[in-house]
Amino acid sequence: MSIKIFTNSPSQTKKVGEILAKEILKTKTRNSILICLKGQLGSGKTTFLQGFARGLKIKKRILSPTFVLLKRFPLKNENFENFYHIDCYRIKKAKEILNLGLFQILKNKKNILAIEWANKIKKVIKQRALWLTFKIRGDKKREIEVQWKS
Repeated sequence: MSIKIFTNSPSQTKKVGEILAKEILKTKTRNSILICLKGQLGSGKTTFLQGFARGLKIKKRILSPTFVLLKRFPLKNENFENFYHIDCYRIKKAKEILNLGLFQILKNKKNILAIEWANKIKKVIKQRALWLTFKIRGDKKREIEVQWKS
């Protein structure tokens, strides 16, 4: 099952991310939270994550970590300790991501991990994840399809 969310501006796309983050922070889980984002360049993935970070109460500006691949942001929350942001845009082979400690990050149930361009590493994602597919539907309009996948 999937749901589709339509936004009409970058600020609405950020707001959707912020709302999701606030809901996740309330979650008590036995597993880390994995959010996989896919969509073409400019479709709203990073914009969404900027709002998501705001919902996690992260004060630092969220930029796509295209060149460093991974950024970690400590969280002050009873359920979660860290938010990791990975960008796989420059990844050529899925196994490259393993060198960043992907499985170690996912082992800690107090981590939240968001992966942009996750479709490039789909082969190594073994954990149930929230998949967000971003589509451009106009100059500032976006469609975000949300699905849980195992």
